[in-house]
Amino acid sequence: MSDRFISADRIRDRFSKAMSAMYQAEVPQYGTLLQLVREVNQQESARDCSALSPEELNRLSVERHGAIRLGTAAELATMRQLFAVMGMSAVGYYDLSEAGVPVHSTAFRPVSEASLLINPFRVFTSLLRLELIDDPALRQRVADVLARRDIYTPRLRELLVLWLQQGGFSESEAEEFVSEALETFRWHQQAAVDLPTYNALLAQHRLIADVACFRGPHINHLTPRTLDIDRVQQLMPEYGISPKEVIEGPPRRRCPILLRQTSFKALNEEIRFSDREQGTHTARFGEIEQRGVALTRKGRELYDRLLREASAQKFSDNAAHQQHLSAVFAAFPDSDAELRQQQLAFYRYRRNPGVAAQPGQDLEALIASGAVIAEPIIYEDFLPVSAAGIFQSNLGSDTSSVSSGNPSQAAFEQALGCAVQDEFALYQQLQQDSLDRLSEELS
Repeated sequence: MSDRFISADRIRDRFSKAMSAMYQAEVPQYGTLLQLVREVNQQESARDCSALSPEELNRLSVERHGAIRLGTAAELATMRQLFAVMGMSAVGYYDLSEAGVPVHSTAFRPVSEASLLINPFRVFTSLLRLELIDDPALRQRVADVLARRDIYTPRLRELLVLWLQQGGFSESEAEEFVSEALETFRWHQQAAVDLPTYNALLAQHRLIADVACFRGPHINHLTPRTLDIDRVQQLMPEYGISPKEVIEGPPRRRCPILLRQTSFKALNEEIRFSDREQGTHTARFGEIEQRGVALTRKGRELYDRLLREASAQKFSDNAAHQQHLSAVFAAFPDSDAELRQQQLAFYRYRRNPGVAAQPGQDLEALIASGAVIAEPIIYEDFLPVSAAGIFQSNLGSDTSSVSSGNPSQAAFEQALGCAVQDEFALYQQLQQDSLDRLSEELS
């Protein structure tokens, strides 16, 4: 890359901060949420200074994930190019139709260790599945509406061509790119359809109305990361925020795994329709997450089995729900040593220069002696069940006529224009890279 170009990491960091500022202006409760999460994180860091390394604490302050919903394959293909400018790749495939949500998705995010430490900004990106709309006439109506819109500004399209030609952006070009890209994610009160069309799509499924009835895929939530989601859930009402009933994901543990999420209820926002009628739309909300260690395929299989077992009973009260989850997940080992030794989770290994390594010791002995430090590799991705749960709790529990389709990764990748990356392979590589570095240092 030319010296005059700035790095993708810097563009991503700049864009994520600009989007956070925009969303805070659009949804003031998000600003309150940021304040709450910041205070809880500061308290938790002061209580346990060893909870995170200085580098991880630095990334915690900027960490966000967002979510958008796209309508067409062409929109998704261009979105892939947009995120490529920011060093973000499509990782994983998620089929939410199994939960009655007519989309399939991927996560655009950085993948290298260095980039994740600078800013792990990620965007859960969903594509509407028109084939899951049962009514043929309504399906065609949605297709026609989506075909008429362009969610990208003309200047952004020019900049994407320029980036491909040059292989990067200068400082001024990057600044213009962030400004133009932000327009795609902005909220518009003016709907792209008339009120009868909106109501017809709403009756089919609330998410279809959210995707198809507007000029663009407004960012529907931004999510800061907390070190104690139970404390945040408890405090939300004191900050004037109404939380969803239960925290999604695994229960509270000594060694957090994967991802836990909660949110505040979606806003009821005024909109104007193309026939000059006025109404309201409910879609955008605030979310909080707590991230733990990434699980291996073996660990994920155990997690999925226990979650299915726990899901046999439903609780609307979070305390009862968490107590039930904890009882079921007692079968999941809850110490770093067990998670490592049973190959249930991924870890990063590094040499501790303050402790001498004895010749001939194996990895576990080196860890036990303190000569080697094993750190959990943070889970950077999403959980389909939790994602669908958040969608449903904020879109309403309507029993609309949408087919529960089968996963279709090949169709999604064809629309995307490339294969999605395998998240398990990425975590395995991070772990192996650390072992290779450790081996060199010890030798």
